[in-house]
Amino acid sequence: MAGRHRLLLENAQQLVLVCGRGEEYLRREGAGSPAVLREASLVVGLDGCIKAVGQADVIRHQFSGATFERIIDCSGKCVLPGLVDAHTHPVWAGDRVHEFAMKLAGASYMEIHQAGGGIHFTVEHTRKATEEELFNTFKHRLERMRRAGSTLVECKSGYGLDLETELKMLRVIERAKQSMDIGISSTYCGAHSVPKGKTATEATDDIINNHLPKLKELQLSGEIHVNNIDVFCEKGVFDLDSTRRILQAGKDIGLQINFHGDELHPMKSAELGAELGARAISHLEEVSDEGITAMARAKCAAVLLPTTAYMLRLKQPQARKMLEEGVIVALGSDFNPNAYCFSMPMVMHLACVNMKMSMNEALAAATINAAYALGKSDTHGSIETGKQGDLVIINSSRWEHLIYQFGGHEALIDYVIVKGKVVYQNERCGTMSSY
Repeated sequence: MAGRHRLLLENAQQLVLVCGRGEEYLRREGAGSPAVLREASLVVGLDGCIKAVGQADVIRHQFSGATFERIIDCSGKCVLPGLVDAHTHPVWAGDRVHEFAMKLAGASYMEIHQAGGGIHFTVEHTRKATEEELFNTFKHRLERMRRAGSTLVECKSGYGLDLETELKMLRVIERAKQSMDIGISSTYCGAHSVPKGKTATEATDDIINNHLPKLKELQLSGEIHVNNIDVFCEKGVFDLDSTRRILQAGKDIGLQINFHGDELHPMKSAELGAELGARAISHLEEVSDEGITAMARAKCAAVLLPTTAYMLRLKQPQARKMLEEGVIVALGSDFNPNAYCFSMPMVMHLACVNMKMSMNEALAAATINAAYALGKSDTHGSIETGKQGDLVIINSSRWEHLIYQFGGHEALIDYVIVKGKVVYQNERCGTMSSY
């Protein structure tokens, strides 16, 4: 096949497709057996989409007359889909390292929250920060996520709680969408906490009557593009009724429902999400058996966050039960001032060790299923013809090393590629052993 193309990756020891038949998601047995080719190559076109995937000799013959902007020899290496981080809070000012010390001394999340710390501490600092300051720190965080293999990231607002600051955060996210080589799914999370001086009912009314109409106006004008709506459905924050009202109002203006539920207390969030047609629900440490059944039936993804349960010493989410009952299980880093982790390889490792997922299940959860949770599994999350050319090349002959080597991704990852363009190349690429 003649013509010019953007990228040829050739002779990969393992080409980890994840999906091989256009699946929207993988669950039950499917999640445990991702598709893998050996001694394989792939081509990304000038439009940034994958044009061909197959055995190296077949691709070599098929594209014998073609030219490429870049060719990378992947002999002895593995190629995986770009990782998808399905839950982050990456726009904020003011770290909370002092609260980590409090937690280690025994303070609970809600004790810190009720004392004016937690989200309220971050809100205070984020309100004071300029848009430029927020963008510069956000850009740096996205670059660190990308170096760890993430090529599509869900990014929430939620540290403003007033309309002005929430919109400031969403503009920062929009600016990164337009200027950086990384995929972003933008989430309005104005119901992350009840602002000081308001009741939950007053905050709910303000969101429905003021925030969401302004959001709709800015969406229609093209100033910002928001994909999802989120609420922290929790005892002492937004109850089930307030959560329902906000999520339904968001859905009515075209936003996907993707919210925090059943984290610290059983709230019947899973049942509510299934009823409202939610695309995904995050956390779920305290989900009920009925909620798990409802999510499986509704094809509502469970975005599990191993870092949160680890750092807050919470009960682990019931990943095995969810997988066995047919829930679409995805993973996220929950990057935020309370759970400071950029690395999806480390998230996958924690999911395997602490939530008893297999490495195959964790990979599916951090690729195709995380993309499904964001409504993007038609373009992201697997290596298939027609999908976006988002890829990670690791310096190992077996892909499992990306999970097995806890904290080892900095030496393992040689290249991160978005739309067929190398956006990160390890300076030590090819000069060091990953073992």
